Amino acid sequence: MVPKAELHCHIEGAASPALVMAQAKKYGVDVSSFIRDNAYHWNDFTSFLKAYDRAAELFRTPEDYALLTENYLREIARDGAIYAEFFTSPDHAERVGLSPESYTEALAEGMRRAKSETGIESRMVVTGVRHVGAEAVVKAANFAANCGHPLVTGFGMAGDERMGAASDFARAFDIAREAGLGLTVHAGEFGGPESVRSALDTFAPTRIGHGVRAIEDDALVQRIAEEGIVLEVCPISNIVLGVYDRIENHPLPALKEAGCRVTVSSDDPPHFHTSLSNEYDVAKEHFGFDDGELLALTRTSVEAAFVDEATRTRLLERLNRASEA
Repeated sequence: MVPKAELHCHIEGAASPALVMAQAKKYGVDVSSFIRDNAYHWNDFTSFLKAYDRAAELFRTPEDYALLTENYLREIARDGAIYAEFFTSPDHAERVGLSPESYTEALAEGMRRAKSETGIESRMVVTGVRHVGAEAVVKAANFAANCGHPLVTGFGMAGDERMGAASDFARAFDIAREAGLGLTVHAGEFGGPESVRSALDTFAPTRIGHGVRAIEDDALVQRIAEEGIVLEVCPISNIVLGVYDRIENHPLPALKEAGCRVTVSSDDPPHFHTSLSNEYDVAKEHFGFDDGELLALTRTSVEAAFVDEATRTRLLERLNRASEA
């Protein structure tokens, strides 16, 4: 089994239908409008967001969130993952009455349990939501910069990348950068290549979430390759949400061939009927990656991870042992 790593997953979006149904039973909530036959059902991006939020609202206590995180990490560790980063959303926590601090500590508890059980290493990337507005993103950045939690190592921005100019959010990224956090931002998914270019120019991140629409601009692809920007690519998410109509038209192989540093992740896995393991399978079966190329995806993820150098060294040693086996 090739060791795997994930850089792009939203923790609320990783809640399995079975877990959400158990939470719904706990709180006496009817979820039949968006979960049927043990699967999420939605029709378009708007209904996806609604289903995502309704599922997220069923995690209401620190123990709920610890359980969610433990389940997600334990599942991907079973499939060979040695490292994972996931996006956290203090906004979702506050909607159910949890402080960002208690929410983060609950997630950390789940991370500790999963590591104790499986050995998986993990970190949190606090995100602001772009379409909620610049003030909310700054608030998230201030929390990330000042919370002092050792497992919070990154800051990013999710949400509709077509909303607002990049300059509207520059202050948030300045705050996170000055705090020494790793930086990533969703761009080049529903926004075109200009979304990626403006993110690079304004935020100076080391990673771009998705970034696949860069393929439409040869000069931008060359820049990404030359600057060593890592793309957190989520192929099945891009197909399910209609960024590309068929997996054969997905640009991951072309980006790799052009010299871009690429990784694969699952985004909101049960919503898109995928998993981290499936994303690696897609790279192998549809894109023709051999085991060495799959291992290179993991190596790139570890090299780009928002971790201290001692942790990175340990993870790379695990990969080296796997490649020699």
